Amino acid sequence: MPRPKGSKNKTKKTAATKDYAALISEKQAEKEAIAEEVNAINENISALKADLKTKMNALKAAEKEIAKLEKQRADMEAALAEEEKKEELNETLQKLMDSGMSAAEILEKLK
Repeated sequence: MPRPKGSKNKTKKTAATKDYAALISEKQAEKEAIAEEVNAINENISALKADLKTKMNALKAAEKEIAKLEKQRADMEAALAEEEKKEELNETLQKLMDSGMSAAEILEKLK
């Protein structure tokens, strides 16, 4: 059988009495501080969420306005292009009529 290590005459340490009331109050204070931080963070998050919601609504409104303006610009450009074509056609018809072509001959060319 192996021999136990260490001295048999060694004095045993007695368990030191701890001040549990002080430890509990210290941990309670730490817990309250953390709870206050969590509440502050939650309030900050709520404020940021509200701000985000208003910004998102503003962004959607701006996107709708941009889409509306782009559509109006495209319609205006199409109308201008149509006007240019009409003017060009009128000029061409006027040149043909000035050159002495009859209306029947012009209609034949247009077909």
